[in-house]
Amino acid sequence: MTVKFAKLIPVLMYHHVTPAGGVLNCTPKNFEAQMAYLVNHGYTTLSSQQFADFLNGKPVPERSVLLTFDDGYLDNYVYAHAILKKYKLKAQMFLITSWVHDEEARPSLDGSQAYPFCPAHDECKQRLNNARTDEVIVRWEEVRRMYDEKTFEFHSHSHTHIRWDKQLNQEGKLAAVLHEMEQSKEILREQLGFVSEHYCWPQGYYEPEYVQIAQEQGFQYLYATDNNGVNVPGEPTSHIYRNWVGNIGTLRFAFKLWLLRRPRLARLYKAFGQGRRLRRAEAINQNQALS
Repeated sequence: MTVKFAKLIPVLMYHHVTPAGGVLNCTPKNFEAQMAYLVNHGYTTLSSQQFADFLNGKPVPERSVLLTFDDGYLDNYVYAHAILKKYKLKAQMFLITSWVHDEEARPSLDGSQAYPFCPAHDECKQRLNNARTDEVIVRWEEVRRMYDEKTFEFHSHSHTHIRWDKQLNQEGKLAAVLHEMEQSKEILREQLGFVSEHYCWPQGYYEPEYVQIAQEQGFQYLYATDNNGVNVPGEPTSHIYRNWVGNIGTLRFAFKLWLLRRPRLARLYKAFGQGRRLRRAEAINQNQALS
C-alpha cells in the first residue's frame, strides 16, 4: 500500500464556540459535528511543530489540517476544549496577553459543575471595551489546563490587539509593534515558560516592516486572516493563509475541506462567490438610488 503525504495544509480559523450565536461563531453542536467528521474521515490535526515541519519540507499525513482560534475567548475553554478532548484532537490558540487574567480556573463542559455563560461576539466586544475582559477571556490557569490536557497550544496574538497604523505615524507605529511583541513574549514566557515561533497579526493587518520586526523577535510563522493562497512547502512562512469555517454543519464542512485540498477549484469557487456578492451589492445600491 502506497503511503500518501499532504501537498498542502488547510488552516481553519475559528473565534467562538458558543450556543449564544452571533457573528464569528460556531455552535457547540456544529463544532462537535465538524470534529467528529475529521476523526471519522481520518484527518490529523497538526501540532504547530508538525505544521512548521511541513512548511520546511517534512512529510505529514495526506489528510492533515491545522485548527486555529483567535483572541482567547472563554468559550474556547468552556466548549471547544471539552470537544477537542473528547475526540483527542488539538488546536492552536492565539492569545492577546493583556486580556488574560491570573485567577482560578472556571468549570468547563467536561466537568460536573455549572459552567459560565459565554456571550456572543458583540457582547464580548462591549465587555472588552468596558474593561470586563475576565468575563469573556480565558485565564492563565485555564490556559495551562488546556495545554496540559493537549487540546490547545498557545501563541502570541500581540499584547493589546491595537491597530497602531490607525493611531500613530510611521516611526511611532513601528516602535509600538515592537513593544507589543516584546511585552507579549515576556508574559508568555513568565506564564507558560516558553514562547513559540508562531504569531498572528492583530485584526489580520500587517506591513512589510512589521514582518521584519517579527522575524527579528523570533516569530517565523506569521498568520494572516485572508484565504487567497495555499500553504505549501517552500513558500515564505511570513504569510500563512487561513480559511474561516463558520457555523456550518457536516455536509458544508466536508465540502469546504474537499475544496481546500484542491486549490484550483477553491479559487474558482471563491471567485464565483465574490462575483455573486458584488452583483448583489450593485443591485442593492441601484435599488437604493431609485427609492
